[in-house]
Amino acid sequence: MAHDVELAERVRRALGRTKGITERQMFGGLCFMLDGNMTCGLVGDTLMLRVGPAEYESCLALPHAREMDFTGRPLRGYVYVAPEGIRSPAALQGWIARATRFVSTLPPKPASAKHR
Repeated sequence: MAHDVELAERVRRALGRTKGITERQMFGGLCFMLDGNMTCGLVGDTLMLRVGPAEYESCLALPHAREMDFTGRPLRGYVYVAPEGIRSPAALQGWIARATRFVSTLPPKPASAKHR
């Protein structure tokens, strides 16, 4: 499934000048990595975020968020946000901030030869 090109540009703007961000085609869409760790991504017009186990339940309680069940099983610590939940720049920025806040606590992953 292709990703929404306009949403990808919005995510890039929301990430701004965050150091350590790279992009990678994954999960049939586009993922944004922070120091090698998946932070957020796009599957079609849906935003995928890594919010971590501590924020997981509170994020699921927010409007337009649901479990990330890409493989058919929910993946704890990851959520999908429907397009309605990220229409405004402030809403998108809030979700991106949740993901980068969590992922910035993880140790950097060494770059593999395949993704250099």
